[in-house]
Amino acid sequence: MKDPLLLHSCCAPCFSYVFELLREEYDVTAFFFNPNIAPSSEYVKRLNEMERFSSLKGFTLLTGPYSIREWTLQVKPYRFYGEGSVRCRECFRIRLEASFRKAVELGIGCVATTLSISPHKNAGMINSIGSELSEKYGISFLEADFKKKDGFRKSVEMSREHGFYRQNYCGCIYSKLERNRDRLWPGSRKDEKGG
Repeated sequence: MKDPLLLHSCCAPCFSYVFELLREEYDVTAFFFNPNIAPSSEYVKRLNEMERFSSLKGFTLLTGPYSIREWTLQVKPYRFYGEGSVRCRECFRIRLEASFRKAVELGIGCVATTLSISPHKNAGMINSIGSELSEKYGISFLEADFKKKDGFRKSVEMSREHGFYRQNYCGCIYSKLERNRDRLWPGSRKDEKGG
């Protein structure tokens, strides 16, 4: 019998490869908790793709509340710091902490996240947060850098294979403005890398 694992998912393109990798060893439950995603239509697109993949593969998909206002208030002090900064660190912490709480609620003894598959995400930062929360909640955290060993490339291939909608920005409005180089956005500070 496989050990249960709660896998925080940001989107189906990132989840697909990580799920296939981990399902050999774990009984994976997906947890879609992403209050950072804006606008709400983008959130719905990503959730719909997760639901479609869940129906196809037969894994359990749980969703957390979509609380964009609460998320925005928590990261507001860091909004002008760019991707990879303390702003992302706070966002990771919010989503991972909710994942640990959900695991406690469900009696699942291990948590992981798909976040490290992105070439834009600092796996060291993610794993550091996971390690802190593991100690706080008394639940294991599966440290990983899923982009390694061609993980990101394989996730892109699987996305094409399944016809997933694949977004072109992290998810939050700040990353969207930075990606689009919106001239009305004051830009991002280059200090406060946050880890």
